[in-house]
Parts: sequence; C-alpha cells; structure tokens
Amino acid sequence: MRTPTFGEVEAAADRIAGVVRPLTIAPMGRQSDDEQAAGFLRPSTETGAEIFLGLEFLQYTGSFKARGAANLMAGLIETGSMPDAGIVSATGANADIGFAWAASVFDVRATVFLAGSTGRAKVARLRALGAEVQLSGETQDHARESAHEFMASTGAIDAYTYDDILTSAGAGTILLEFVDAVAGLDTIVLAVGAGGMLSGIAAVADHFGIRVVGTEPDGSRALNAALAAGTVLDVDVDSIAADSLGAPRVSAAALAWARTTDVRSVVVDDEAIVRARRQLWERHRLVVEHGSATGLAALATRAYQPCDGERIGVVLCGANTDPSDLVD
Repeated sequence: MRTPTFGEVEAAADRIAGVVRPLTIAPMGRQSDDEQAAGFLRPSTETGAEIFLGLEFLQYTGSFKARGAANLMAGLIETGSMPDAGIVSATGANADIGFAWAASVFDVRATVFLAGSTGRAKVARLRALGAEVQLSGETQDHARESAHEFMASTGAIDAYTYDDILTSAGAGTILLEFVDAVAGLDTIVLAVGAGGMLSGIAAVADHFGIRVVGTEPDGSRALNAALAAGTVLDVDVDSIAADSLGAPRVSAAALAWARTTDVRSVVVDDEAIVRARRQLWERHRLVVEHGSATGLAALATRAYQPCDGERIGVVLCGANTDPSDLVD
C-alpha cells in the first residue's frame, strides 16, 4: 500500500491547471445577534477563530471528483497507459460523473455501469457528457459485476481503483490552492467518505504543518472506526449523507495518512448536518449536498473546538443535490 506524496500533488496541480476550475474562497463574514440566537454558526468563535469556506462545489460536475478524475486521465495519457477501450466507472455515486466529464475533456472512451433502477436524470447527464451507460441488474453490486466482465473482455480500466494515487493527488490540489489564498492557514476541515480526498489533502497538510480535521456522519464513520480499531474494517451505513459519504470502509492509504499526521477524527449526527446545510443556504445562499455540510456541522456543534486565533478552512466539496427541501 502506497500513499500520495506532496510531490505527486504538485505534479497533479501542473497537469490539471487550466482544466479544472480554481478554488473560490469565501470568508464567513459577520452575523447579527438575532442570527446567532437562531443557532447559526458564529464566524468568529469565542476564541477568535476565523473560518474560510472553500467552494469546491463550484467545480465542474458539482464536486471535487473532477480534480482526481482529470489527473487520472492526464497521468495515464502521459505515460501511455490509457487503453483504447478507455475507462469504466461503476460507483453509483458522484465519481461516475467526474470520470465521465474528465473522459470527455481528454477524448477518452468512458463506459458507466449502473443499476437498472438508477434515476433517468443521472443517466441523461452521463450520456450528455459522452459516456456510454449500461444499465445492468437490480442493484449497483450487480452493475459492478457486469463492469468487471466488460473490463476482462475489452481491456478497459476501472477508473475508481486503477490508480488511486493519481485521483487522491488530484483532490489534494484543493489544499494547495487554499494555502495560496489564505495566509497562515492553521487547520483544514473536510468531510470523509472512502478517504481519497483525505489522502491527497493530508500529504499537503503534512508538508505545510496544517492540522487536518476529518468529519463524518455518526451513521457512516469508516475513518473514525478504523482509527479506533487500528485497521480498516467495514461499518454499517445509515445517514442522510450516505449518498456522498456512504463508504462502508475507508481506504488503507487514508488510514495510513490519518495515523501518520494525527488527523482529528470527529463525528456529527444527521440533525447537525441538516442544520449546517440549511444555514449555508439561509445565511450565505450556498446550496450543497448533506455530505458537504458535514465539516461545518463539526464546527457548529463544537465536535471540533478551535484554539485561540485559529484560521480554519472548510472544504464544501459537492452540490449534487435537490435544493427543493431548502425552501419552505
């Protein structure tokens, strides 16, 4: 098992420059007493910490996945490792869209396998990006079985597992841009699913001496459980944020970086996630998915308590969501 290095994240930044959208940073700003009384997160805590939001959900495809996918395509083409059959994706999650988008940018064939019950909107979006969509079986596990058969017969590669160093390094470029934009950044707070983004960001954080806070829903705590057990293990998933953070296990690379860099692992309940997501809309007019609001929920509930004068970046990583439940 190998983890991404700082040098690999720097190389990723060079590869995807001009391909992905640069990170937009938004200070949280001042709030009124009435807003604070209504339960909004204070932009400066009692200790004087400052909070900066990284609006990565503005990325192409609506999530950070575009960075890793772009670096994967560029890296494979650079080394002559991209097969004529292209790539396959069968995650059933945001990664499918990220890989399909990146494949279209780099003129690579993309085949996505999904369960027959997948919503028409997602299928249409993938096809609009140029991906060939195969609906197979009743569940995503059945679709993955079909994907494996396709790869065995065509030589196409599994974009999700073929080289997680490239995809993680691509995600790590988020923190490189945060560091450039926010002087004296002390801490980066991010949501954790399978841990690809955590691995890349931890490599950068270790280089600059930045604290990493990995946040998870109470009902989907793969990293938290792995740190407690000292090894990767399967966890049950039951959370409102499971559509983006519903990984049954964290990657070995993410666990290794978390242990090496003393990542602070915190969990929050679904109620806090819902409140944080609604705050982002009502206070800032930002629409994100529930998983994306998990980091802010950790600060609002004091699951992570900042130190005096701490400068904190929060990665808002995705917005593939239905915003209708934000409007009463």
